[in-house]
Amino acid sequence: MIALSLAEIAEIVGGQSYDIPDPDLRVTGPVVIDSRAVQPGALFAAFAGEKVDGHDYAERAAAAGAVAVLATRPVGVPAIVVPDVTAALGALARSVVERLGATTVALTGSSGKTSTKDLIAQVLQRKGPTIYPAGNLNNEIGLPLTALRAAEDTEHLVLEMGARYIGDIRYLTGLVPPKVSLVLNVGTAHIGEFGGREQIAEAKGEIVESLPPADAGGVAVLNADDPLVRAMASRTKARVILFGEAADADVRAENVRLTRQGQPAFTLHTPTGCSDVTMRLYGEHHVSNALAAAAVAHELGMSVDEIALALSEAGTLSRWRMEVTERPDGVTVVNDAYNANPESMRAALRALAAMGQGRRTWAVLGQMAELGGEALAEHDAVGRLAVRLNVSKLVAVGGREASWLQLGAYNEGSWGEESVHVSDAQAAVDLLRSELRPGDVVLVKASRSVGLERVAQALLETTTEGEVTGR
Repeated sequence: MIALSLAEIAEIVGGQSYDIPDPDLRVTGPVVIDSRAVQPGALFAAFAGEKVDGHDYAERAAAAGAVAVLATRPVGVPAIVVPDVTAALGALARSVVERLGATTVALTGSSGKTSTKDLIAQVLQRKGPTIYPAGNLNNEIGLPLTALRAAEDTEHLVLEMGARYIGDIRYLTGLVPPKVSLVLNVGTAHIGEFGGREQIAEAKGEIVESLPPADAGGVAVLNADDPLVRAMASRTKARVILFGEAADADVRAENVRLTRQGQPAFTLHTPTGCSDVTMRLYGEHHVSNALAAAAVAHELGMSVDEIALALSEAGTLSRWRMEVTERPDGVTVVNDAYNANPESMRAALRALAAMGQGRRTWAVLGQMAELGGEALAEHDAVGRLAVRLNVSKLVAVGGREASWLQLGAYNEGSWGEESVHVSDAQAAVDLLRSELRPGDVVLVKASRSVGLERVAQALLETTTEGEVTGR
């Protein structure tokens, strides 16, 4: 964060100072919410959660070098006390960003947000210093924490914005108003909360309503291949740039194909020229993510050759998102267990099929959460797709939703014992350890709450001799 005195921070957040010996002391380190992450010069924001109250760790934070604590009550160490720590973080983030000349890029979508954010960051870093979220810090706490990492030399601030309810994104763009807004897609993630795709589109479109008009530099980057996203052009006065495979897209892909390893390759077309891209990531769904990143980078002044090179060299920054690891025995484990919704599940299965040409493929799948009344149909459809893609074996892990996955596969024509339902992650590990053969490809994917990353991690554990355990 740019260096601010405690007096300045107290004024920005409307707080009262307690036990502060010198109001001119400056916060020169990061703003953190975990006392274990405190560095000298940091500001520790204390949140009272259901199980842990950050106020109880104020002394530990001060001992580790925190200049002060942002809190809702005096804590016995230097503190700025406010009625609401979340609101104070937001006010502080907005003030910091307003003092900088950085270009703020905000993105949202039902799926692919984090992967696309990682691509945008890696491309823009070639142009200048870029701040972006670690993981998926995309809510009212994570977004300000990301913005507060910006420094005097920051040129680009990339922010991911999530939503569970209409108005969430409007609130986030009010904290840090974007100059460039990107909408990836409107799918069925959180459809249980929203009630339908039209309501999801209403929520996602708030990100383009927040933009300045075109003559003030506002740019809305929209997916030309998604009708609900394309229609958001009418909700903004910013200049609209379309990306996708549609013929009228400003930034588009042609000659899309997958390498033998399942990595996408295509010709990138922009208003200023074209260039070839071969990605290091896995799955054709990354083409759309790459086009979104390319559109943003093009609008910020990068050449098509610079963009194509950056996309070709970009890797995975966030864990458990199509992480591909080959074991010493030749088994390939694809850990995509961070989260799942119907769109991302279908994309992952297609990537598995592409990667597994000539090899046995395993889809270890669990619940897709927050689908409301669509849950049965969506899980059934994923199970059916596994059969249509000729996945060698489907392992459905968990309770009711997992049984729906297996039922879908069975009803589609699951071929004997090629689909199986197991109770939990350990049962899946036991099955896989007994049946995997060298050369197999294993995809692991479910909603975060299922914790299927434990399956991938167990499959990759090795003994001191370097052999895979359980084999």
